Formats: sequence, structure tokens, C-alpha cells
Amino acid sequence: MPRTYYAMQLDAPGTPLRRVERRFTAPGPGEIGILVTACGVCRTDLHIVDGDLKGALPIVPGHEIVGRVDALGAGVTGFQPGDRVGVPWLGKSCGQCPYCTAGRENLCDAPEFTGFSRDGGFAAYCIADAGFAFALPDAFDDVHAAPLLCAGLIGYRAYRMAGEAPRIGLYGFGAAAHLLAQVASAEGREVYAFTREGDVAGQAFARRLGCIWAGASNEAPPVELDAAILFAPVGALVPEALRRTRKGGRVICAGIYMSDIPSFAYADLWEERSIASVANLTRSDGTEFLALAARAGIQTFTTSLPLTEANEALDRLRRGEVTGALVLVP
Repeated sequence: MPRTYYAMQLDAPGTPLRRVERRFTAPGPGEIGILVTACGVCRTDLHIVDGDLKGALPIVPGHEIVGRVDALGAGVTGFQPGDRVGVPWLGKSCGQCPYCTAGRENLCDAPEFTGFSRDGGFAAYCIADAGFAFALPDAFDDVHAAPLLCAGLIGYRAYRMAGEAPRIGLYGFGAAAHLLAQVASAEGREVYAFTREGDVAGQAFARRLGCIWAGASNEAPPVELDAAILFAPVGALVPEALRRTRKGGRVICAGIYMSDIPSFAYADLWEERSIASVANLTRSDGTEFLALAARAGIQTFTTSLPLTEANEALDRLRRGEVTGALVLVP
């Protein structure tokens, strides 16, 4: 009889994930089959489940995948069965559009996204494009490697877009910010953390990770910022962050989804302040950040849950009851 595996599937926006049994399928040309050992839970997964982002349905969410290669499709080189790999949000690019040929596949005209337009890692098995799978540093076990695949990679791209900012603010101190704070502190930058109002535990967590100040997102930090990165999907934080940055400062919106940005006075943007968004990641982002994370001794703070408790994990994220990152284990 064919082998089967189980997955947590989204059938309609706003509904709980449903456990389904599926048959194993062989990877196609250029693909690898992966036995999933861990998958991080990202806020983007929550936006997909809640219907803020509308994609293919039914779908298996999850795009911070860690696992072992089980099978190789035709033409795959660089991987062997048993190799440990990680799979991120950007699951495939066309390779032919002007963005891909310029090394900017994060802006591909015909992309595929893991857990959004192709099945992801809330499952015991998945199929991934071999060109968008990464070898993982031995410094991280499977559970602690999972948040690196999105929280780390997208955070790193946002960090690079912030430039050489000596003083950097992080709005929304969740899975991405708790990694990025460590990177920035290790590079000698001053990090200021902004959390939900009244989140005393989150602010204490930020200080333990090297932030020199932590407060609510509507508070003024003790100094002007050179740059601010917004991980919280709250449009009202854009003008708030602009008001906290110095002349020439940058505000980087790191999420794939954000509520509408309210109107604000031009004076808040004037004096060469700027706003930019981050879209997806490139493969070079992946190789650079994973090497940096191992070299810098970055710690990922995780809470593991069985894959069957995926709905509970999403509820906890929705309620803001997560310190660090949640990881599902089949």
C-alpha cells in the first residue's frame, strides 16, 4: 500500500485547520521530497488563515520548514537523501523575468510561495523546489533552526535595508525581532524595542537580548533613531516611527501584510526621512544570514507544540501570547 502522511490543511479563510491524510507523492524535476521534522509558526501563516492574504485553497500552511531529504526529483544536484535542509517563504521563482535575471528573485513576476501558493510544512512531508532549499548550520538543532527560515531571513533583509544605522528601533518584538536584536547588538548597534502597551514580560525579554531600552510602541525612546523596522502589521506605527527617527532616517516595513497607513503630516516625512517595504527574500539573503547566525552565536528562543496543535499555536500568536517563536513538530 502507498505510504501516507498527515497534514494540517486550511480549507477556507477564517476556519480552523483540519487534519487530513495524504498519500506520499514523488518529487518532480528539480524538486526534493522532505520528511518534515519541525516547522515554525509565522505571523504570515496567521494572515493566511485569517484571510488577510488570499491565495490558493485548500492549502497546507507553513514556511519555516526543517527536515530531511527523502527523495530526489530528476536533475537535482547538491542534495542527497538524508541531508538536512530548510525551506523558506519564497518557494520558487521563474528564473526568466527581469528581476530574476538581475538576482532580485524576491520580486519575481511569477513566484510561488511556500504554504501559500504551494503546500507548506504544517505536515509530516512536503515537496520543495531544490533551488530554494538551504543546507542548515550544525549549530542549530531542528526546532531552533526553524525560525531562521523566515523570522531570521526576512528580518535580515529588513536589517540590511535599514543601512548602517547606529541606533535602530524594532517595533513588534516577536520571532523576527528577537533574532535581529541579537545580530544588531553583536555588531555594536544600539537597539530600542517597542512592544504592545503593558507587555512588561516582552520588554524584559528584549532587554535580556541586548536592547538598551524597551517600551510601548506609542512611547518616545530616550534618543532619536537612525532607523526603525516595523514587524508589527499596524499601519498606524508608520507615522509613529517616522516621528521617532532623525533627519535622513529610514522606516522599513518588514511584513507581507499591514493594515492601512493613516494620513500624516508631511513634516513627519520631511528632512529626507524615507519609508520602504521588504518583499520576500533572495537566495543570497539565505546563505548570508544562515552563516551569520551560526558565526554570531544567535540564540532562537522557541516553544514546541505537536503539529496536531497547530490551531492552538495560531490562537496563541493571534492573542499575542508568544515569547520568541512557536515551532510545530510532527
